[in-house]
Amino acid sequence: MKHYLMFGCLLLSMPAFAQKISESKVPAAVKAAFSSKFPAATGVKWEMEQKNYEAGFKENHQHISAVFDTKGTWMETETPIPATDLPEAARKYIARHYKGIRMKETARIEKADGTVNYEAEISGKDIIFDSKGTLL
Repeated sequence: MKHYLMFGCLLLSMPAFAQKISESKVPAAVKAAFSSKFPAATGVKWEMEQKNYEAGFKENHQHISAVFDTKGTWMETETPIPATDLPEAARKYIARHYKGIRMKETARIEKADGTVNYEAEISGKDIIFDSKGTLL
């Protein structure tokens, strides 16, 4: 019984990683919605992110990712930005709490409901802020 409990805890503690998939496994509705929203996309690569489909692609010389649900409904787009484009409150939070630690990536996340969040990857963790720079 102890072994089952330990195994269960181990499984639950493992982070969920995106799984690469071939384009042939992406539903037609998802591909159609993607093509409609991002007609200039090139070099598209697909992944499963939990139960959703994430397209990584290039548009206007920039690497972007977009997430769609199984019906093809667009959920969010993540676009890389320079760290200087983070809201001021987010930059101050990072400077105070992660002093001397380099940010690996920063991005603007636009959600289907119009919400905008910002993300900073620091020490392998994604730190998320709202549009005003408040930590979420």
